Amino acid sequence: MKKLSILAIAFVAIALASCGGKKAEQAEAVDTEKSFEQEQIEASIKMHIDSIASEIGQLKQFPFIQDGGLALTNEEKQVKPEYLLAPTVAEEAATLAEKYRILSALSVDKKIASLYDMPTEDYDKAIAKLSADISDPSFKVLENANNIFETTSALYDAMNENGRINFFWQLAASALVEQLYAINQNSDKFLSAFDDKAASNVTYRIVLILDAVKRLGEYDPDIKPVQEAIAPLEVLNATTLDELKSQLAEAKDKIEAARTALIK
Repeated sequence: MKKLSILAIAFVAIALASCGGKKAEQAEAVDTEKSFEQEQIEASIKMHIDSIASEIGQLKQFPFIQDGGLALTNEEKQVKPEYLLAPTVAEEAATLAEKYRILSALSVDKKIASLYDMPTEDYDKAIAKLSADISDPSFKVLENANNIFETTSALYDAMNENGRINFFWQLAASALVEQLYAINQNSDKFLSAFDDKAASNVTYRIVLILDAVKRLGEYDPDIKPVQEAIAPLEVLNATTLDELKSQLAEAKDKIEAARTALIK
């Protein structure tokens, strides 16, 4: 009887082990299937985001930030902008994402400072320090290393190759918000360089960046703060210059909040 009991227990144990093995194999098959599906989803997202980056690369920069896009009179240059970020804000950047965002915003503000013939040496130092801290070889493709805000297709491709693709959108979002914020501080002058097409391009840039960070947010938690910060900008959907002027004024608080969230 004892032998039978022992044999019975052994048989049950073998049967359970066999059953467990099948369950393990089934679970592994399900995991493999999920992994494959996840890879397909991520590949689809990547393809769509590549397309978005290509579209952004074809857009012209905001007119007031382009070389020769806007000229200030000597009288206008006397009233220096007080809304620009201080170069020392670079010292407050803690995470890599924050360094990318502040780097982009400072490069925008350096450009504006130069419009007013303000000294830019401190901006150069801050930008150089952040660039060194970030140590992104992708920046080598830029014609002017100080113009990080110019999120070109070449920069995107380089950051993609160097495994920094998600940080491209940190740069793009920060540059967008900083430029919108600056426009609202001197809209009469800065928007004088715009026409209906340029106004429409502003809207399109916003739509593209919002779309990209939303899709990235589905699997990249690091981009979530950016997504949340710029989501309110979806109210900007102008197709004409008059609409853009009105919408920027109405969204002033939203733009300021986005800037605060991105540049802490």
